Amino acid sequence: MTQIVTLTLNPALDLGAHTDRVVAGPKLRLSEPEAHPGGGGVNVSRAIAKLGGTSRALVSLGGPTGERLGTLLAEEGLDFVPILSPGETRFSLAVTDAEGEQYRFVLPGPDWDEGTLGAAVGRVDEIAAPDAYVVISGSQPPGAPAGFVTEFVRALGKGRRVVVDTSGPALVELAAGTPPAPCVLRMDGAEAEALAGHPLATRTDTADFAERLRVGGAAETVVIARGADGNVMAGPDGRCHVTAAKEPVVSAVGAGDSFVGGMVMALAAGETPDQALRHGAAAASAAVVTPGTELCRREDFNAFLPRCVITAL
Repeated sequence: MTQIVTLTLNPALDLGAHTDRVVAGPKLRLSEPEAHPGGGGVNVSRAIAKLGGTSRALVSLGGPTGERLGTLLAEEGLDFVPILSPGETRFSLAVTDAEGEQYRFVLPGPDWDEGTLGAAVGRVDEIAAPDAYVVISGSQPPGAPAGFVTEFVRALGKGRRVVVDTSGPALVELAAGTPPAPCVLRMDGAEAEALAGHPLATRTDTADFAERLRVGGAAETVVIARGADGNVMAGPDGRCHVTAAKEPVVSAVGAGDSFVGGMVMALAAGETPDQALRHGAAAASAAVVTPGTELCRREDFNAFLPRCVITAL
């Protein structure tokens, strides 16, 4: 299996708790919180581990919160390499009320500069094999320029296959097609519609936009999630759609990261892109049926995979 490396510059200690209802004004009494490691790349590595695969996670850790996050990573048996953070690791809070509605509160994280970013890229370059899949997932930290991900792809060279799932200015920069392009760019439907400037009502609309991004140099392969309607992919071999295994949503936390984990794990095992898309869809479906920040379970993934059907577009 080809090596998988994940990079998380802005991880979080994810706390999940319950309350009767969320209203402004009075103190809201929460249940005893559950704590899990969080952040895009961290969750991708966690999902891969839960699906029976292996990866190496490079994680920025700082201060007491970073120490606690590192302890949780070790307790899960994750193969991780700490990177010195320029400040205290952030935490996030997901609160679920009695009606099942979930409220998510996310802090920004510490500021990075050119030197600390360069040191992190250097660590990835040291650890990643020449043909590794390298996943950079999650929001980019404060201080990172919009073009950082593009520079990251350039620094790793042509042999490493970079998979990107990000948001905000970094996603806008990638969508503009500044070379070099990553191997895979994944985004959700709302992000795609914001980039397109109009609704993407049908699968064909989404596929057309994904293809436009691909031809424009955003990535070699573009994947756009359509929520309960599955995912669309545009790549060198054409366009396709994969259905989701429709199940009641318990928690949407980590569904996108589980998708990336399932897809990259399949690619690293030699699966074709369309089959890797199926694996991603099954992992995302498995994530939404678990509570809080638990991510996917392997038994759910195995059950859902046959229900994730590929259709050419």
